[in-house]
Amino acid sequence: MATTSASRQSRAKAQSRRRHTHNEGIIPLLARAVREVEASAHRGKASPSGRTKFQVIALLMREERARVRSDEEMSESERSETLKRLDGVAAILAKAAARDTSLITLLEPTSAISDATRMLKRKMLTQAGIALPEEAPVAEPTAAYVPPELAERQVVPSGIESRMLASPFLAPDLSSATRRTPVVRLANWELLGPLLKSFEQGGGQSACMPLPEAPVIDRLAPAGLELMQHQARFLESVRQGHRSFLLADAPGLGKTAQSVIAASVSGAYPLLVVVPNVVKMNWAREVERWTPQRRVTVIHGDGDDIDAFADVFVVNYDILDRHLSWISRFGFRGMVVDEAHMIKNVQSQRSRNVLAIAESIRGRMPSSRPLLMALTGTPLINDIDDFRAIWRFLGWTDAEKPGPELMAALESNGYTPADPAFYPAARESVIDLGIVRRRKIDVAADLPAKRVVDLPVELDDELGRGIRDAERQLADRLVQRFTSIKAGKLGREMSDDAIIRMVCAQDLEESNSSSSGINVFTMVRQIGQAKAGLAADFAAQLAHSAGKVVFFAKHIDVMDRAEAAFAERGLGTISIRGDQTAAFRQQQIDAFNTDPAVSIAVCSLTAAGVGVNLQASSDVVLAELSWTDAEQTQAIDRVHRIGQDEPVTAWRIVAAQTIDSRIAELIDSKAGLAARALDGAEAKNEEEDSVQLLALISVLRHALGQ
Repeated sequence: MATTSASRQSRAKAQSRRRHTHNEGIIPLLARAVREVEASAHRGKASPSGRTKFQVIALLMREERARVRSDEEMSESERSETLKRLDGVAAILAKAAARDTSLITLLEPTSAISDATRMLKRKMLTQAGIALPEEAPVAEPTAAYVPPELAERQVVPSGIESRMLASPFLAPDLSSATRRTPVVRLANWELLGPLLKSFEQGGGQSACMPLPEAPVIDRLAPAGLELMQHQARFLESVRQGHRSFLLADAPGLGKTAQSVIAASVSGAYPLLVVVPNVVKMNWAREVERWTPQRRVTVIHGDGDDIDAFADVFVVNYDILDRHLSWISRFGFRGMVVDEAHMIKNVQSQRSRNVLAIAESIRGRMPSSRPLLMALTGTPLINDIDDFRAIWRFLGWTDAEKPGPELMAALESNGYTPADPAFYPAARESVIDLGIVRRRKIDVAADLPAKRVVDLPVELDDELGRGIRDAERQLADRLVQRFTSIKAGKLGREMSDDAIIRMVCAQDLEESNSSSSGINVFTMVRQIGQAKAGLAADFAAQLAHSAGKVVFFAKHIDVMDRAEAAFAERGLGTISIRGDQTAAFRQQQIDAFNTDPAVSIAVCSLTAAGVGVNLQASSDVVLAELSWTDAEQTQAIDRVHRIGQDEPVTAWRIVAAQTIDSRIAELIDSKAGLAARALDGAEAKNEEEDSVQLLALISVLRHALGQ
């Protein structure tokens, strides 16, 4: 049997040699084809079909040269003659490449081979009478999601391996992927540059994919909450099967809520959410608020306190590098990247981490598409190239070319980059993949004229630990006083509530007369200092996304730190403080309202709370809490006033798990007084005690376990 097979191979080689000798086989075809390419090069830049033919000739010539050199049964004269003819083909190819230098890259062994190139190559082999080799399936390369330099830093939190073993639904989806559309017209065109150019030219229309109408009845929001129309339309698109989005709504339009519910609608659990540190706690709160049936865990540090069986995993960019190993094989079915403009530099480690994880998720789900969402109010900060990393994250493109879905859409448009009509059509093709962009003014009917959004932040650095220690010391001091009074004669005559109120009132009186030691005032100041960096970071992101921002703080050192942070980011600022002359202050206000180079107004809560018009912005960041709702309202109303064209959003930075959270609640409870007394609104009666006293009472009650 082996002898018969060897005999057939010998006869085939002999026939091949005879074909070469009698001007048959592949070389005559190559000679004719290369003359056509040469003639095309003389006429100017090679057409797409000419580029395909050029590459096929180079491939077949390379293979034929290797075959001839290794054929032991070929005589030296035959080998020399054949190689000489191949050299002639190579010389003509070189001349064509010299006329059109873009062809040179097609000569490289690593040059990408398109479907059109494969088809033409097989056709020429068939015409030459050469049996087509069986195409062995290409083995998928083993993806290395953890770069070598990060290998030693990897951690696997407790419970992760158990979750992966216990959850069969985390297994990879191995079903076959959708068959790709053959690419012929656009084969060998460089397309990423023209795609970016299509957005740089604009298009006269908003970059927003067509969205279905919102359902008449909102069945997605939990009881007691209601989606706005623009949110419901987006989620209806998810319900109908769309799975990749660049959600570029302006800040304040509820991108977080839309993402959280999108995961529920699409069943994209477990879900990975990658966010800046400043909004990590807010994401956890929003998951609990909009999908209360789902469990959420926030990853801190090495993930020692992680809930491995949660549905939603929230991690910040800064610690992602040490969790790459388990995240890339965990089996996430969805991924959200918040403030996605932070991955615009594809060479940065942060971007590489995000892109590697997204690749691993797509690799495990080749047919049932994962939910991938990039959230950012401004995907473009420096130039149009900022789109590249976001498009790669979403799978719309890779490093060199459009992905299969986008390529199929571009091919079906019927244009090439040589056609002017290519650019508006290409822009629409990208938008239809999932760009959703709504401005505040576009959905103004959905929004209240003014609203306050709490943004809880985790103080997990040394300052944060110091604040929690100080709060424990304050609580211990109050408990000791309570216990002492309770044990005495007076304690037997008073209720616990009365003792608590007396202890806290006494402590507050001492605090008012002394600025030293740990008291409610010094604690709030320390919290403001600890929040300063996070608040400035959020305000800077907001300025990039939404435009001008007004930043309020109570203390000068917080303002100073914020201004330094903005300067480091290259953001222009003005400052409004209590020690300025009226003329200088007005210059600062005018600069903010009229100078496009000024992005942020850094204002004192007390000095800029009245008599200041800053309506060039519709976003306010409250870095520190006021002691009264009236002071907070006055600050917000520097923006929310006549001349303001957009709904106003005030972002209140609140330190989670500290007295700051309780103070925020107390300030809001005081807001009902004005609503009832002046506006005739129904509102519950508030306690007449000050916020400071009520905050101390809250600390003591919590310490006593009440």
